Amino acid sequence: MSIPVLALERVRKAFGSEVVLEDISITVPEHTATVFIGASGSGKSTLLRCINLLEQIDDGTIKLDGADITDPSVDPDEVRRKLGMVFQSFNLFPHMSVVENIILAPMRVHSKSRDEAIAEALELLDRFGLREKAEQYPDRLSGGQQQRVAIIRSLAVKPRLLLLDEITSALDPVLVNEVLSTVRDLKEHGMTMLLATHEMGFAKEVADEVCFLEHGRILEWGKPEEILENPKKPQTKEFLKRVHEAGRL
Repeated sequence: MSIPVLALERVRKAFGSEVVLEDISITVPEHTATVFIGASGSGKSTLLRCINLLEQIDDGTIKLDGADITDPSVDPDEVRRKLGMVFQSFNLFPHMSVVENIILAPMRVHSKSRDEAIAEALELLDRFGLREKAEQYPDRLSGGQQQRVAIIRSLAVKPRLLLLDEITSALDPVLVNEVLSTVRDLKEHGMTMLLATHEMGFAKEVADEVCFLEHGRILEWGKPEEILENPKKPQTKEFLKRVHEAGRL
């Protein structure tokens, strides 16, 4: 059996006396999308930050391609070279053009030449319909365009795993679909992804596996049709009922 791209084993994380992740164990095979759902405060964002080593776990292990990346001897920066992460806020550098934002990491972290980095950046912008925005600054773009550029910036380092943290939560509803269409494209091209989202319809569409978190624990984990259409746990049923009432399912 092939080694999964990502494996979490009994991961625990607390901030002081508050336990935010407890006994998290999941595997993420290559070319799959795993979606985390749950109410705000359920631990979704913290889990993604722990995987990206932005937060240090208190117990358990996180393995990337079979290697324990939570071992104290591991250099977090070396791990992050293999990961892409897109946050709720776009985090683009406002004083840099779109193309300059995209080429920064390939040049500084991966030692690519400027010409090579620009060529690859323009290819990605072409792919996602933003080529004409290459020389513009972020404040000239819509929120949806800024978030798509943030995704492209993460793709520019050719990540082994892409982490997407509520990437549509800061957007006007009209702009959500243009960002989700970018993720659909990544799914079709086999990108291995972990997503935290409140967009249940989208989760059903792109997910290979859905994990429902409550109070830092995975209560249900399975195929999207199982979790979203026929949940077993009363907590999952109640959450999805609230989502449905809010018009997001």
